[in-house]
Amino acid sequence: MKDISDNLQAQFSGFYNTPHLFLEPVLDIQPLITKKQNTPVFEGFGLEKIRLGQRVERFVGAELRLNKNINILSENPQIQTENNITIGELDCLYLDEEQPIHLEIQFKFYLYDETLGDTEIDHCIGPMQRDSLIEKLTKLKKKQLPLLYVDETKPLLDSLNFKAKDFIQKIYFKAQIFVPYGRTIHLKTLNPKCIYGFYFKYPELPMFKNCKFYKPKKTDWLLDVTQNVDWKTYDAILPELNVYETEGYSPLLWLKHENGEISKCFVTAWQ
Repeated sequence: MKDISDNLQAQFSGFYNTPHLFLEPVLDIQPLITKKQNTPVFEGFGLEKIRLGQRVERFVGAELRLNKNINILSENPQIQTENNITIGELDCLYLDEEQPIHLEIQFKFYLYDETLGDTEIDHCIGPMQRDSLIEKLTKLKKKQLPLLYVDETKPLLDSLNFKAKDFIQKIYFKAQIFVPYGRTIHLKTLNPKCIYGFYFKYPELPMFKNCKFYKPKKTDWLLDVTQNVDWKTYDAILPELNVYETEGYSPLLWLKHENGEISKCFVTAWQ
């Protein structure tokens, strides 16, 4: 079978097809909502060795350039002090017609855990429980977006012939949400189209012993599911998953059920 692990176009397509998480302002932050068309051809290169987050930033830049009204001013400029100490980075500055935009970019995978907090935003936690949606939004509001206005950013803006007050700030926030296995969740604050699959715990693995398994590498978490991968039986993949359980790692898996249906899911090392 064809190995799609290095297929940038497939990764770009999965990224492009993922819906925006917010359709309305959140914490007084304006989301950028791009209009989905037929999946374009990704013409970039040199991404094979960069991590998922950086890869997504390049994908967003490619998507923005499809809009003839948009002119990219600067991507990922490092903001430094006079002593060349980096204090942060702006994801993207661009012109939409004549309007300057400061855009911060996020692409996340969240597990929906209703035992956390009281709101849909509170319920979203990273697969390894190392980050959460509310933490990310707080960081965007208090650290990443305010970076535009610090004195250290002024030389960059001067070079572009703009002032900080000229810019409108927006977030590009896409996410894939995974709900507890067997549960139906109806989202209202978050975009319900972002529900991509389910999650379950390692002790529940035997429920899927009749399935075939595929474990994509991290950069391939973006991919839309397809039949054309090297599937493993339950017995074949179990030793690998046992190691992950011991290490406390929660991987993303594809499951091919007996009826041929394919699911995207996480198996979690936390209870």
